[in-house]
Amino acid sequence: MSKRPRGSPRGFARARARAATFEALVDRAVATIPTPYRDALREVAILIEDEPTREQLIDNGLDPWDSMYGLYEGVPRTEYGADWVAAPDRITLFRLPLEDDFPEPAELEAEVRRTVLHELAHHLGIDDDRLDELGAG
Repeated sequence: MSKRPRGSPRGFARARARAATFEALVDRAVATIPTPYRDALREVAILIEDEPTREQLIDNGLDPWDSMYGLYEGVPRTEYGADWVAAPDRITLFRLPLEDDFPEPAELEAEVRRTVLHELAHHLGIDDDRLDELGAG
């Protein structure tokens, strides 16, 4: 028995185009980060997923029906040790919540940049409380 894939070719093409557009926004956001901080991104993989997993939400104190725009997973630079074996750090951006909450292209681009900067700050050892104090939370 063979199965036919769900969705139309045109629908798949639209979805790929939206994903490519979002990826370009992420690339532009990274390109606008000043050099010393952008250099720190070489230590971090930037991933794009449609939505956070249930586990990611729960691990971050959110309910399963909540969402988030981005997530840093790794060891902040301020916690590196001399004998630490570096595991790959990553920043994941969640495309669908960002696109849903920021339907205007300029707003979406600004929020993607803000989210990248927020998650990069976590990699640099800045926690949410300090980001809130700085007005960047």
